[in-house]
Amino acid sequence: MDDRDALAAVWPLFGLSVRTPRVVLRYPTDSDLLALAALSGDIHAADYLPFQGTWSKLPDGERQQTVLQYHWGRRGGWSTVAWRLELVVLVEDEVVGTQAVHGDDFAITRTVTTGSWLGRAHQGKGIGTEMRSASLHLAFAGLGADRAETDAYEDNSPSLGVTAKLGYQPNGDQIAVADGQRRRTVRFVLDRADWEATRRGDIEVSGVEACRPLFGLGAAEGDAVT
Repeated sequence: MDDRDALAAVWPLFGLSVRTPRVVLRYPTDSDLLALAALSGDIHAADYLPFQGTWSKLPDGERQQTVLQYHWGRRGGWSTVAWRLELVVLVEDEVVGTQAVHGDDFAITRTVTTGSWLGRAHQGKGIGTEMRSASLHLAFAGLGADRAETDAYEDNSPSLGVTAKLGYQPNGDQIAVADGQRRRTVRFVLDRADWEATRRGDIEVSGVEACRPLFGLGAAEGDAVT
């Protein structure tokens, strides 16, 4: 078993977590990543691709390796000016998906982008909204963000539904090619004022204080707890 406390003493992100009444987001150990890799075989219908890449369509074995490599790469490539925080999502101690929060020059831009995926067995239960809410609380309350951005393909109804529920505003679009097909991506933005208007009081961020230098932040930025 991974020793999370020992890992956090060296790499503080292992002590970072966000807790809501329904879900926990935490920085993943290798044990968490193995559970996530096992879940990756059933994310979406075979005839639909919600991602820009085709990794989720890879055969068993190769797909799980790709999941591990991706997350290991995010660990090893961490930078205070271009960080990629990849968290696992747990419901009743079971890994059910992953939630990302990314920042470029965050200390200056105060802007994050988010992305996620959820195992199909756990979709349609409000978990997607809950995990995005948790990630936004981490960004705004824990890290002092002023702006959060997200995007999705125009036909990705579940993702767009979560975005609408949380009060994002339209922010343009882009035409791209994915798996050899023309796809339209729609973008959205949530600023601090709109987030504050619906801010929840039942989400707790833990361990962020020790992580601030890794995000390029000083000790007093963000409120970290509520």
